[in-house]
Amino acid sequence: MVGGGQLARMTHQAAIALGQGLRVLAASPDEPAPQICPDVVLGDHDRIEDLRRAATGAHALTFDHEGVPTAHLLELQAEGVTVNPPPQALLYAQDKLAMRRRLAELGAPVPGFAEIEAVEDVRAFWERFDGAVVLKAVRGGYDGRGVWLPDTVDEAVAVAAEQLAAGTPLMAEQRVELARELSAMVARSPFGQGAAWPVVETVQRNGQCAVVLAPAPNLADAEAGFAESLALRLAEELGVVGVMAVELFQTPSGEMIVNELAMRPHNSGHWSMDGCVTSQFEQHLRAVLDYPLGDTAARAPLTVMANVLGAAEAPAMSMDERLHHLLARMPDAHVHLYGKGERPDRKIGHVNLVGAWDGDRDDPEYAGALRERAERAAHWMATAEWTDGWSEHGER
Repeated sequence: MVGGGQLARMTHQAAIALGQGLRVLAASPDEPAPQICPDVVLGDHDRIEDLRRAATGAHALTFDHEGVPTAHLLELQAEGVTVNPPPQALLYAQDKLAMRRRLAELGAPVPGFAEIEAVEDVRAFWERFDGAVVLKAVRGGYDGRGVWLPDTVDEAVAVAAEQLAAGTPLMAEQRVELARELSAMVARSPFGQGAAWPVVETVQRNGQCAVVLAPAPNLADAEAGFAESLALRLAEELGVVGVMAVELFQTPSGEMIVNELAMRPHNSGHWSMDGCVTSQFEQHLRAVLDYPLGDTAARAPLTVMANVLGAAEAPAMSMDERLHHLLARMPDAHVHLYGKGERPDRKIGHVNLVGAWDGDRDDPEYAGALRERAERAAHWMATAEWTDGWSEHGER
């Protein structure tokens, strides 16, 4: 797996159960995956020589991020390396403009878009969509980075001028009126077998995924079926091998519009580690190794995943002591820590809470209580503060 982050770390955990060894190409030994993986190649994913060292003797080469140059992957593929997902598919997760054009060709619902080659293009797009405009870097942006939401045409022009002058390929998209954001995750094997997890709702804060509700509450069967079928069709049409997340906008009228694609394990699938028969990490391995895919059924009416995001200032209490207190107070919490240093807004772990079987995810009381507990647990792990004022020493 190219990349030594938390996705590689959790994929390694799944590989152990399948009797497989995961070799990781990491930039440094203190990244999350090298801390626990015995087979580590230290190197740079931008260097073909380092990619070759990682791929030598491996059954398949896969990724925990989309940042590997396409030209390198095509070269490795020509040399006989099995690259999953193939570079011909991965391109559409690397290049947002190529993705938009291809999805439009396939008839998938997408917002209006245009390539921005000069500031005049921004003015024309602004007029076309009456100021409902988002500017995006074509490559490399994630978690809100590389995305600009200008309030005025002058602000949009200034962003475009600055980014174009810096050599950043830029595009514009129509800003969609949102009711909520959804994610449809699927997996596809080289054999062509496909599997879809239940569609989930994602809650974003400051451009980052903060909470996932799985399956998505108050989502009609027809809407869920549309999203799952769309994701499976796109995986087949694009030739994806492995897991893929199709991030969706749902408008107030119920329409679904594709936002972005990710061809790797994804934050919106972390709930599957505890709330699903087959986790996204095991499924990704099954897919890239061409094993039969696993059951994707949910284990409960609702599972809530809450990201542990680094606090503005790391608390004096150690992470280990915070974990001790959380497990004592919430013995049903499933905590997944990434072995990362704490800094503001950094994803350092997540907490999964699996709801009781006698609940109804469309019941606001049931869903709200489970979500509150998950967010309370994640906030405690980040800040050593209980949002309900509880004291681990028995005082309120």
